[in-house]
Amino acid sequence: MMEVVHVPEIVLNSGYKMPVLGMGTATYPIPRIDEFTSILVDAIETGYRHFDTAALYDSEEALGRAVAEAIERGIIKSRQEVFIASKLWCNDAHPQLVLPALKSTLGKLGLDFADLYLIHWPVSMKPGPFDFFNFKKEDVVPFDMKGVWKAMEECCNLGLAKSIGVSNFSCTKLSQLLQIATTPPAVNQVEMNVAWQQQKLLEFCKEKGVHVSAYSPLGSNGASWNSPIINDIATSKQKTIPQVALRWIYEQGASVIVKSFNKERMKQNLEVFDWELSTEDKIRIRDIPQRKGYNGEMFIHPNGPYKSVDEIWDEEI
Repeated sequence: MMEVVHVPEIVLNSGYKMPVLGMGTATYPIPRIDEFTSILVDAIETGYRHFDTAALYDSEEALGRAVAEAIERGIIKSRQEVFIASKLWCNDAHPQLVLPALKSTLGKLGLDFADLYLIHWPVSMKPGPFDFFNFKKEDVVPFDMKGVWKAMEECCNLGLAKSIGVSNFSCTKLSQLLQIATTPPAVNQVEMNVAWQQQKLLEFCKEKGVHVSAYSPLGSNGASWNSPIINDIATSKQKTIPQVALRWIYEQGASVIVKSFNKERMKQNLEVFDWELSTEDKIRIRDIPQRKGYNGEMFIHPNGPYKSVDEIWDEEI
C-alpha cells in the first residue's frame, strides 16, 4: 500500500478539526457515477481526508459511495476519518427549505451528518428544480440572511452539521452575518489564489475567528496565476508550479480545495507541507497582477436584488 501523506489540521471556531487540504468535486461534464466513485476512492487511498461537495455539483452520491467503499476495503477504518463539506444551493436558500435540503444532501451521501455545511452564495432563487444551463436571472429573489442563518444554526443544533459556514461572502456581508448570528460561521470559502490574493478578507476573517478556505487555488477563467514569478520560484525550489501556488495559500493561514483526478497530480498536490517559501518569494508573489476569475455575474439583473457585480461583493473587488 502506498505511503499516505499526513495533511495538517486546523481547529475551527466550532471546536472541530478540519484537514487544511481538501479534494473538490465540482466538474463538468460529470463522470459516470461508478467512474467518479473510483476516482474518489483513489483520492482517499492517496491520503485525502477532506472532501468538498455541494448540491449543485451532483457529486454527493459518488462521494458517499466512495467513503463506503473505502471503509469496506479497509483504506479507512470509519466515516469519522473523513471530513465532508457540502453546500446549500440558492434555490433552497429560504428559511423553511434549509433543513430539508441538508437532509436531501445527507440522503445522497448516505451519511448521518456533514462535517461542514455552507451557504453556497449570499443569493436566493425561486424555490423549485434548478437547471444551471437554463437559468433565468429574474429567478433571483431577495436573500433573507437572518432567516437562512437561523435555519443553518438549527441544522447544527440537531447534529446534522458539525460546523456551519458560508461561501462567497464579502467582508461586509460577513460582518452583517456576525451581528445576527448566535453560532458564528466557522468557514468562509472563497476564490483565492496568487492572482486573487484576498488580503483584506484574510485579515478581516482572522480578526473575527472565521477560517478562510480557498477554492480555485490555481486560478479560474484564465486569471493569470501562472506567472513567470511562480515559474521562477518553482524552478529554484525544484517544485511544480501548482505546488508553489498551493504552498503560498497554506502559508497565508487558509485551507485549500484542490481538484485533480489524475493520480500523479493528486499525489503532488499533497506534497506541499514539508518545505517553505522564503520571505523574498512571498514579496515577489505580492507583485503578481490581481484579477478575480469568477464574479457572480450570473446573479445580476436590473430588476433583481443585485443590479451590479459591485453589489454582490460590496465593492470589494
